[in-house]
Amino acid sequence: MSVLYIMVPISLFLGLGFVIGFIWSVKSGQLDDTDTPQHRILED
Repeated sequence: MSVLYIMVPISLFLGLGFVIGFIWSVKSGQLDDTDTPQHRILED
């Protein structure tokens, strides 16, 4: 039971980090172009 006092804050911290990273990537435009990677493999 005492492990939960360590694991719950760690998992919340990691989850918050992933959410912040996702929001940052959306705002910086990294997820805007979803069509080019499909066609780029055919042009090689």
